[in-house]
Amino acid sequence: MTMLNTCGSLKKQNCPCMEQCPLGQAIDIVGGKWKLRILCALKQDGTARYNELKRKVYGITNTMLASSLKELEGDGLVQREQYLEVPVRVEYTITKACNSLMPILEQLSKWAVTHKETKS
Repeated sequence: MTMLNTCGSLKKQNCPCMEQCPLGQAIDIVGGKWKLRILCALKQDGTARYNELKRKVYGITNTMLASSLKELEGDGLVQREQYLEVPVRVEYTITKACNSLMPILEQLSKWAVTHKETKS
């Protein structure tokens, strides 16, 4: 399968923009095994604390959850709110940017179902 790059080139080696490809950047932001699961859990159930997310995203380790949340926060998809209480309470919620991403992910999900059905 051949796919055009943003500059219109068909070949990677001829494309000066591959390092700046918007699709590649988007995949870097939400790619990986856990990030989409975290975002979907927050979208579905709303604001959650760390341990709630850990329970909802079955199989994720503390290290992966912490690093994924930090990356998602850095990319502006998750907001971390820390309350000055004893013990400290931290809550995570999706941002407006993440809300604007959700319809795209829903379309991708529909495509995956259709693609799976046509393959069978």
